Amino acid sequence: MFLRDCWYVVAWSHEVPSQGLLARTVVGDALVLFRTQDGIVAALADRCCHRLAPLSRGRHEGDCLRCGYHGLLFDARGQCVEVPGMETVPPRLAVRSYPVVEHNRWVFVWMGDPARADRSLLPDNFSCDHPDWVYRPGYLHYEVPWQLIADNLLDFSHLSYVHEATLGGSRAIAQARPRIEPIERGLRIERAVHSVPAPPYYAALRTFDGAIDRWFNYDFLLPATLLMDSGGRVQGAAAGDPNHEVRLHSCQTLTPETESSTHYFFQQAHPRWLGNEKTTEGLYQGLVRAFEEDRAMIGAQYAAIGRGGDLSMMSLPMDAALLQFRRLVERELAREAAWLSGNGASAGLG
Repeated sequence: MFLRDCWYVVAWSHEVPSQGLLARTVVGDALVLFRTQDGIVAALADRCCHRLAPLSRGRHEGDCLRCGYHGLLFDARGQCVEVPGMETVPPRLAVRSYPVVEHNRWVFVWMGDPARADRSLLPDNFSCDHPDWVYRPGYLHYEVPWQLIADNLLDFSHLSYVHEATLGGSRAIAQARPRIEPIERGLRIERAVHSVPAPPYYAALRTFDGAIDRWFNYDFLLPATLLMDSGGRVQGAAAGDPNHEVRLHSCQTLTPETESSTHYFFQQAHPRWLGNEKTTEGLYQGLVRAFEEDRAMIGAQYAAIGRGGDLSMMSLPMDAALLQFRRLVERELAREAAWLSGNGASAGLG
């Protein structure tokens, strides 16, 4: 089961061309995206209402999309405006359209009732489109359920082991207890790690001669978005001293594709004054290496779960944040189910 009354990232802005189509599946729904002539992104169900052929196998024509099978033409609202060989188009010829917002270079779609689409629920992914921050956008595809990746992001103790040679560099990260605070539609997690070596990942930015203090402070918001301020500072140095610290801002989000596959959009931004294009590329490559470590571990975990047996997961203190977030998701699912039972029929949702 998936949350639907929320915004999911479906693409980076650059992935939706000015001329052409992008097909992507979100929470089990096949979508096709395109831009109108004024650059606005439209998202339609990727299935023609005539013979159910994928519209993504058609072509982009101005503000419309033409089915590649029999030529029906659909506008950005999903309404059919032309049928070859017919003078009048029946009003019932239409496909579902989805609310879309392009916000800080992420393209969001609302998968629930369009009347309930709420822009105030968009996350503050400011560093994705800010003149003071630089990054290279990233994307990974996981063949695992989104919840397992969310669990990983909600418990950074794994940095000491999965990422020992990349993001971690010290077992002290696993020893540090995070501070977890409920916030609106999510959790705020803060973890401070004192007197540790700089991780190998920092080499793209600068070297440190001695031990540093590190911090990982982030919000994890519904449906599954991480917004994080992190960094490291020479012990005793003043906060904000550019000569003695590394500061990063990361935006990461999970979008379920199916029950067993996930889209992962991410970036790790550094201040513009710190480094150059080589720095940006080095950070990106280091992050991809680390995230491939995650993908290998979580993929192996999912395979082990799939083998079944009488074992179940055991909860430990390090699981506090992920358990709280799972309960939050369950409450939201129950709320949506209650609303749908009373209003879903009239809203035309199934």
